[in-house]
Amino acid sequence: MARGNFSQVTEFILLGLSDTRELQLLFFTLFLLAYTMVLLGNLLIIVTVRCDPKLSSPLYFLLCNLSFIDICYTSVTTPRVLVALLSGHKAIAFEACMAQLFFLHFVGSSEMFLLTVMAFDRYSAICRPLHYTAIMARRTCWALVAACWAGGFTHSIVQALLTLQLPFCGPNTIHSYFCDVLPVVRLACADTALTEWLMASNSGLISLGCFLVLVASYALILAKVRARLSQGHWKALSTCASHVMVVTLLFMPCIFTYLRPAGALPTSKYVCVIYTTFSPMMNPLIYTLRSSEVKESMWRLWKRCRA
Repeated sequence: MARGNFSQVTEFILLGLSDTRELQLLFFTLFLLAYTMVLLGNLLIIVTVRCDPKLSSPLYFLLCNLSFIDICYTSVTTPRVLVALLSGHKAIAFEACMAQLFFLHFVGSSEMFLLTVMAFDRYSAICRPLHYTAIMARRTCWALVAACWAGGFTHSIVQALLTLQLPFCGPNTIHSYFCDVLPVVRLACADTALTEWLMASNSGLISLGCFLVLVASYALILAKVRARLSQGHWKALSTCASHVMVVTLLFMPCIFTYLRPAGALPTSKYVCVIYTTFSPMMNPLIYTLRSSEVKESMWRLWKRCRA
């Protein structure tokens, strides 16, 4: 089936992480464990925040949204990877590939924007505590979260349209375990130099821009509190440290992957595992283990469920 006069490719072949059956079973086990941890950990955070009125601050509202995004983000790629590893079926329809590409960037960029908002929340709480309630009012929080989703949608629709306008008429083998703009663009039967630079500018600069904003916000926080490290400020800095861990896990691999044209360097599919699977898995561990309020709320919820 041809797509108009431009494309004869109806499906792509995802080569995955390995052709060795033993390694495929090992990867299946690791991905299944990681996906289970992502689902259970983030669902637990959502239920805990929603059920405990004490966790009503803007930080936990944003954390609840981050957990929802992490579930959506890893669900875009991991279920299909698990099926492919278990069954050996590596083909993905053209339309399904484009949909995966779209939702991957939609949810992924929304998470980047949300992490930037969370850094602004921590800056407001630490550096402007007297105005914090007014700055981060509930209506403002909802507006910021909506802006994150809107920004993610705008970014993703640009990536998808740049990819869909390319002709695909020859090779259809993708050297990865999911559909992403860089490995897909390499298969186009056309000069993609301009498209590659536009995509690098779009994805790469968004990753780099959000990362620089985050680094600047945490630098301002450190400069503000270095002279008066009371117990409350130590607690705030501990929260910021967990945010920095999340930021590093997500942004550095994305900057490495996207801030360059498609043909500049080969994309490491193992680097992609960090931001598609490992980072969403670490988020609940980092936030729950470093937040005494969340751990206490989880314990109260557990005792309530057992009663």
